[in-house]
Amino acid sequence: MSTVTVDLPESLHAAAGALARESGVTVGQLLASALAEKVAALAGPGWLEARAARGDRARFEEALGKVADVEPDERDRPAPEPR
Repeated sequence: MSTVTVDLPESLHAAAGALARESGVTVGQLLASALAEKVAALAGPGWLEARAARGDRARFEEALGKVADVEPDERDRPAPEPR
């Protein structure tokens, strides 16, 4: 773990403290979680684009061809439309 000192406005620190108490976590845990969400949101599109660029349509079709052509289990079928 790393230690980071961050200057926060008092109002934000108080709000974070209240949310942390309500959630049963420390302010540090709340901030780490919030930062992780933000990093994932900002990095996500680039990661998806990089992953998509590595895709191979032929390998996908080959893998898909190995899937049995059967009706889905009853539990995997969509619910009937309400009338």
